[in-house]
Amino acid sequence: MRTSAIAAAAGTLTLALGLTACGGDARGDDELVVGATPTPAGEVLTYIQQNLAKKAGLDLRITEFTDYVTPNTALQEGSLDANLYQHTPYLEDFNESKKTDLVPVTEVYLPPMGVYAKKIKDIAKLPEGATVGVPNDTTNEGRALQLLASKGIIGLKKGVGGTATPEDITSNPKKLTVKPLEPAQLPRALDDLDAAVINNNYALDARLSPKKDAILLESSKGNPYNNVLAVKKGDKDDPQVRKLAKLLRSPEVKKFIEDKYKGSVLPVEAG
Repeated sequence: MRTSAIAAAAGTLTLALGLTACGGDARGDDELVVGATPTPAGEVLTYIQQNLAKKAGLDLRITEFTDYVTPNTALQEGSLDANLYQHTPYLEDFNESKKTDLVPVTEVYLPPMGVYAKKIKDIAKLPEGATVGVPNDTTNEGRALQLLASKGIIGLKKGVGGTATPEDITSNPKKLTVKPLEPAQLPRALDDLDAAVINNNYALDARLSPKKDAILLESSKGNPYNNVLAVKKGDKDDPQVRKLAKLLRSPEVKKFIEDKYKGSVLPVEAG
């Protein structure tokens, strides 16, 4: 891969999972530096790093981030070779808004988005006038609203799809207040909200089980939000990228995801 210094981006948490501590050390030709959010992407990559990478001839280094913006910025700027944490609609929106040229390599898993609440166990029991938190980034906000609409909690304008915003709500029988918040803040805000639609990785980080704790959970069938391995345009066919893509879709990784997450993260079928 490209030779450059490993730079930790400001505002992120970088965990030293095999990363060189000295920022001035150059990357080797066979080294692949991949950015990820800690759960589940970082855990999946760490499993590969510890169990599969050496045999495949892959020198994998992992940099972890706690936000959704910096991993793409770092990839575009060249301090990462690839990243794993986002779905294609988010990637496409990021490219359009930030003028980047990042592309998906392969789908890996679906982290189903869910609705969580402290005081109720059934989405039908959501009280009238409730305040519901949703992610405030474009694609995940629309995804959250679609999830609420799937059970008739709200109605949306026909055809808005994943680009839906609160302004597209056409019916609101419970007179809900929809409150957009930073995705990472939503688990912490649950005490102050009646419910929140939370991205899978932040739910798992907060020790919420999507399978057990969500009062409404996305279905995997026909879901466009599988998370992808992404690279800068022109790097899809790099030999190290292809090695990692193959490992991410391997039977071993599929079994790891199934055993570890027990339905809270759903692997994409190998093929």
